Amino acid sequence: MVYAVVRAGGRQEKVEVGTIVVLDRQAASIGDKIQLPAVLLVDGDTVTTDADKLAKVSVTAEVLHEERGPKIVIQKFKNKTGYKKRQGHRQDLTRVKITGIK
Repeated sequence: MVYAVVRAGGRQEKVEVGTIVVLDRQAASIGDKIQLPAVLLVDGDTVTTDADKLAKVSVTAEVLHEERGPKIVIQKFKNKTGYKKRQGHRQDLTRVKITGIK
């Protein structure tokens, strides 16, 4: 069993070939191939964490589509002053499928 932990945005994701992962918005079109930097590689009983060896590892992914996350509501309120503020946010996301770990 081969899997890798890749750096994606500010987070790390555990991926295998065929895994579908939701990442922060990537600068790529639908159908493009992107490279993700590996932080850790597990190949059977061998665990690789050495930066020099991981520089040779390539994790490729194909962009499936772009989407938006759930809406979150930010509300601020101060008692007895009449101050209230409401704001919303939806994160831009990209859904990718891991196609290879070499």
